[in-house]
Amino acid sequence: MNDLPQAIATMLPLINPGICAAMFMQATSGKALKDKLADATRASLAILVILSIAALIGTRLLDAFGISLDAFMVAGGGVLAWMGFSMLSSKPSSGNSGSANSLTPLILFAASPGTITGVITLSAAHTRLDFPLTALIAIAVATTATWLLMLLIARFGKAKSGGGFLRDTLTRFMGLIVLAMGVQFALTGLHAFGKESPSVPANPSSSLSQPQGGPETKP
Repeated sequence: MNDLPQAIATMLPLINPGICAAMFMQATSGKALKDKLADATRASLAILVILSIAALIGTRLLDAFGISLDAFMVAGGGVLAWMGFSMLSSKPSSGNSGSANSLTPLILFAASPGTITGVITLSAAHTRLDFPLTALIAIAVATTATWLLMLLIARFGKAKSGGGFLRDTLTRFMGLIVLAMGVQFALTGLHAFGKESPSVPANPSSSLSQPQGGPETKP
């Protein structure tokens, strides 16, 4: 379970509970508390199901297409690094991000293609068995944190138009973590790919001198 803290630290910035809570506050403004709690549960379950399916069948899809885990770690790490760089260089938002009274932008943000790539990369990196337990636990922890934050926002939060600065600061901080994790995954994949590549004999002279011993014996 040494890989579990790293997996959780990767999933939290990818799902980004703080940004999801801010989007949830904007999308559910004006709704009753009962409806907000139901929306928070529905959104969290949708995120959990999408990412769990990606963790369970992602590596099998790689096997079906003949893609090695190490190669996908390099490619997935590159995508994560690009996603983190995009989060770092994103323009300040105006507070009206996300469609009103719609949870679809929130779900698409939390379970984005970049997040799905991160989930499959986690399954490839931390799972050498058939069941990606580490990735599933990390998904459950990050989704639960998102759900709890949305519940807190539903009960105590009020939509404000001046929350863009905090949201942008959170986005950049999470982007830095995602960028670092992407570079780490890419370097790990490159290192593993280099170790598994077939090596050329170091001293070919030994192979030339080998058949001098005994095959010349004739009956």
